[in-house]
Amino acid sequence: MRIFLFLIVLISFSSCYNAERNCKDFKTGTFEFEAIVGTEILKTTFVRNDSIEIDYFQGKADTSSVRWINDCEYIVKKLNPKSMAEEKAIHMKILTTDKNTYTFEYNIVGQTKKERGIAKRVD
Repeated sequence: MRIFLFLIVLISFSSCYNAERNCKDFKTGTFEFEAIVGTEILKTTFVRNDSIEIDYFQGKADTSSVRWINDCEYIVKKLNPKSMAEEKAIHMKILTTDKNTYTFEYNIVGQTKKERGIAKRVD
């Protein structure tokens, strides 16, 4: 009986929490994303408008198309891929938002393995 009561209380508290998702606030702008690759922290800056995203990484710029599925999900595809791997589209999903950051999940379209990251608005 105690376990049942505990589960009811736990479910009622967890159902009251909804993560903030103001995705429209992050559709356009300039953002930074840092990732650990091996032992290095690498930073990418990207500028996104409604249909184009320009990534700046290690002194090089790369342009991708952006196709919004809904306010929180979009597909990114490089306009000038240099390899077979770069030809693959990436599905991006904004999971939560905060004042100037958003947490996102991404994967290559058609694959199930997903990664997460945090982007910070810098403009």
